[in-house]
Amino acid sequence: MVHELAEYERAADRCHLTAGQLEAALFGPAPALFGHVAVDAAEQPVGFALWFLTFSTWEGTHGIHLEDLYVRPAARGTGAGRLLLAALAARCVERGYRRLEWMMLDWNPAAGFYRAIDARTIDDWVPYRLEGTALRRLAAASTAGGAPVGPTG
Repeated sequence: MVHELAEYERAADRCHLTAGQLEAALFGPAPALFGHVAVDAAEQPVGFALWFLTFSTWEGTHGIHLEDLYVRPAARGTGAGRLLLAALAARCVERGYRRLEWMMLDWNPAAGFYRAIDARTIDDWVPYRLEGTALRRLAAASTAGGAPVGPTG
């Protein structure tokens, strides 16, 4: 279904995820990716939510970042997407997390659905991304001298 989502988002050529990579990310020795799957009455998968934990230094608690939410076209309007989001909201409430956040493409018609559940856009924050050559160039600067910086964990 991840490849179906990539096709829906007009980026099928950029999706390189393999079943093995997804399995390792979800079920490996130290998973950092989590998921929920929606199934129909016949127990066939019709949607998924893939997410990971975030941390708010201001709130002092974790939150959930929803990386991808996808419901197959035939199951849209059945409540599957709402149930997936409700499961993540319940996880937040159960564990004391203060936020459930996600990003979406500006043309996605799901905006109406998100407004209907009282989700709001965060217009004063602008997402940034480093990837490819720019990511490698900055990474190379980590060994270019100066004070060493290392992980805390």
